Amino acid sequence: MNSKILTRSAATTAVVVAVALSAGYVSGHNNVPAPQVISPAQAAMMPAEAAAKTGIPDFSGLVETYGPAVVNISAKHVVKETAARRGNANQVPMDPDDPFYQFFKRFYGNVPGFGGGDGGPNADRPSEGLGSGFIVSNDGYILTNAHVVDGANVVTVKLTDKREFRAKVIGSDKQSDVAVLKIDAKNLPTVKIGDPNGSKVGQWVVAIGSPYGFDNTVTSGIISAKSRALPNENYTPFIQTDVPVNPGNSGGPLFNLQGEVIGINSMIYSQTGGFQGLSFAIPINEAIKVKDALIKTGHVDRGRLGVTVQGMNQTLANSFGMKSPAGALVSSVEPGGPAAKAGLQPGDVITALNGQPVADSTSLPSQVAGLAPGTSTKVTVWRDKSSKDLDVTIGALKDAKVASAKGGGESDSASQDARLGVAVRPLTSDEKQQASVSRGLLVQQSNGAAASAGIQPGDVILAVNGQPVTTPQQLKTMISHAGDSIALLIQRDNAQIFVPVDLG
Repeated sequence: MNSKILTRSAATTAVVVAVALSAGYVSGHNNVPAPQVISPAQAAMMPAEAAAKTGIPDFSGLVETYGPAVVNISAKHVVKETAARRGNANQVPMDPDDPFYQFFKRFYGNVPGFGGGDGGPNADRPSEGLGSGFIVSNDGYILTNAHVVDGANVVTVKLTDKREFRAKVIGSDKQSDVAVLKIDAKNLPTVKIGDPNGSKVGQWVVAIGSPYGFDNTVTSGIISAKSRALPNENYTPFIQTDVPVNPGNSGGPLFNLQGEVIGINSMIYSQTGGFQGLSFAIPINEAIKVKDALIKTGHVDRGRLGVTVQGMNQTLANSFGMKSPAGALVSSVEPGGPAAKAGLQPGDVITALNGQPVADSTSLPSQVAGLAPGTSTKVTVWRDKSSKDLDVTIGALKDAKVASAKGGGESDSASQDARLGVAVRPLTSDEKQQASVSRGLLVQQSNGAAASAGIQPGDVILAVNGQPVTTPQQLKTMISHAGDSIALLIQRDNAQIFVPVDLG
């Protein structure tokens, strides 16, 4: 069975369109009316007008106007053969039985990821990644994906008019997967930058790129979702589309019907390494922020709060006395971090940051990262069934995490709680040290409500509804006075999470 994977997907003058208003004669005259000349900007708008009138969009004006600003990127670098098999979307397929294998081997030579040749299976060998990009300034600045040029020794940019340029990598930011290139050229065609916040789910979008090396390939689809969070991609609220995106499309632009770039095609969700209906693009407003920082300083500064958060659901909301499961639930607070200094606690639900609502746990990391280190801001939390504002000074992000997990919880004699369905005992001194906690109850057996909620033997119960639990008897008392649902803070595999338990 194939596993599902998130895979990184890798004429310079504008065209003037002439349209005849009528093929007939003007009444009383023998002259044919002169054609109307339409500007490039008007041509780019024609798809939207066509879609409004017929329901079937026509992308030809958009492609003619802005297609010349989309470039093909070739990134040569030395990689281990085993590493080349990871399937980044700026590389071609890695199956020798694939019908395209011989085709690509003929046109591109040795294909990254295949065995054979000198040096053995793990030998260093040159690899040529294929990707896309687009020109954002007429003096040669180009946006693409960081993974397209990652580790490259030579980066070559090819325009639609067949001109080729050696590109300089101005900067690359792996956390956002955005890179900025510069070529030595003037008066280049450029794209028009749009606002992804104004786009809506269900609207038509267009991708232009070089899938499998086929330059300036145009594909279309609709926006499937916005602000989509993906595993290990904490700082980008992706635009999800069903636009066909394949290896080589990475770094190419995603256009709306007005001909504006609203995203950078970056990733696909696939069982095969090819397109299967799920494509993800980096919002262009996020990418422009990264571009400006890379050009100005060569790096990107991101804020850090110092908490670990998890998603809310209705059961957790009921446990904390909230009407709706909005916000980000704090499961642990980094000792000595910005959040700890401001007084945030495990069990707090962050509902707003700097006055902006926090919709869920997936939106908080990008909101925090967008604040400059040293900024003083207000964090609104839900605690003890009421809202509370805390002042926090944002720290500087040093790694790929928004927060780290450490925690607390003390003990007595073994006990079993029938309503919850767990048998617990106090932790030994060695177990406390191993788990990095000062107190807590070790789950020995789990059944009933606890088992249904996913509580497992070996979990350490630290708190009930945000209140620390120190003894088995205290746990029984808390459960007996609880309502139909509770939130257990547990530690599992050195990470703390809240688990909602339905006791009804």
